[in-house]
Amino acid sequence: MPKFEGKKKENSPVVILGANTSFNGFLRFRETLKIQGKFKGTIEATGALIVDKGAVVEADRISVASLTVFGTVTGAVRAVDKVDMLSGAELRGDVTAARLRIADGVLFEGQCSMTGVEKDVEIFSRPTEEIKAELQRAGVQSRLP
Repeated sequence: MPKFEGKKKENSPVVILGANTSFNGFLRFRETLKIQGKFKGTIEATGALIVDKGAVVEADRISVASLTVFGTVTGAVRAVDKVDMLSGAELRGDVTAARLRIADGVLFEGQCSMTGVEKDVEIFSRPTEEIKAELQRAGVQSRLP
């Protein structure tokens, strides 16, 4: 099982869309979501997204706090903090993030725009309202309540 290297709060829930799951539509979430199956649509969230090995995500837009890719992602990505593409990952689409890590053995087709981030920002210890405000300032239309 791949190891997620991101930092998160103790006992922070992780929701998993299993390997046999296929979901079409609009996803929004606040904590961490791991996709192991297939997703097609739009993702807007204040939480972290993990696309597991073998998972396929086809999105017109992905807007998250952070993205970790082991599988395949197609679509424009905007991450408040970071995007990690780990060995074997495929990402086709433009990426906007404060930090970007691309491991050996990654297929990346697209352009990258780096955004500024304050030094030593720990997004998982920040209040949700603060993250929402930052996403809105960055031009992300949040539909979270």
